[in-house]
Amino acid sequence: MIERRQAAALAVAGAWLAARPAAAQQGDQQAVAQAVHALTAAMLQPDRAKLEALTAATLSYGHSAGKIETREEFIDALVNKTSVFRSITLQDQSIQVAGGNAIVRHLLVGETLSGGQPAPVRIGVMQVWTKEGSDWKLLARQAYRI
Repeated sequence: MIERRQAAALAVAGAWLAARPAAAQQGDQQAVAQAVHALTAAMLQPDRAKLEALTAATLSYGHSAGKIETREEFIDALVNKTSVFRSITLQDQSIQVAGGNAIVRHLLVGETLSGGQPAPVRIGVMQVWTKEGSDWKLLARQAYRI
């Protein structure tokens, strides 16, 4: 027969074990949010090493106009200033972690330089991040017009 103290201890242990996955998921959500922030900063001030550290080797980067780029094409466009972001603000962001992957959705509002002229940007974005070791890396991104 289980005594009252043992039952209470088991209940506390059970609650602690049940909370662990939620706490781990919350920690992963924060880590993904930090990775998204770091990627945004690296897109505004392109640095090849930082962009490579934040992206998976098999990155598929989709633009709202339908163009799809590899990791190398995405990074080259930023570093060589073929693609220039003057400002980026992310709004209404949601992060859903599923094991070693995370789905991030947000609204990207900002300004690019297109043909040397400022152009406003307002698009929806879905990103898929994957955990490699202890780092979160962008695996796929698809923008869409809204």
